[in-house]
Amino acid sequence: MEFAALAAWILAAAAGLYLLMIWLRNGGVRSQATKVTRFPMLVVIGHPCAAVAGLAVWIAYLVTEVVVFAWIAFAALLVVIFQGFLLFTRWLVGRGGRHAKGAEQAFPAAAVLVHGVVAVTTFVLVFLTAIEVSRGS
Repeated sequence: MEFAALAAWILAAAAGLYLLMIWLRNGGVRSQATKVTRFPMLVVIGHPCAAVAGLAVWIAYLVTEVVVFAWIAFAALLVVIFQGFLLFTRWLVGRGGRHAKGAEQAFPAAAVLVHGVVAVTTFVLVFLTAIEVSRGS
């Protein structure tokens, strides 16, 4: 299960990187017109940074098998998922057509769906692994 979580995490990161590239290619921060659809810069920067940091901690867990690392990676995922949900809701609001559209409106819905589903899968696998290894120690 640990390596399935790693694979899911890497796939979520790849899909997220794809979305980030689309956002940047379509103007990124410069194309954010209204507060309703604006992506907060702290979240735009924090979401991938927290995800990469969590992935690094997860890899540290896989290498060392120190249970605390599994829980720290899970905590990082809590932050990442919260930030991702915030970005997702802003993206949905902009897709309604009543507000100014930013660079994120160029995201293919399928890519957003894949990123979200794989992220939730990662979250569940990391959580189950952390529980399982905590019982064993």
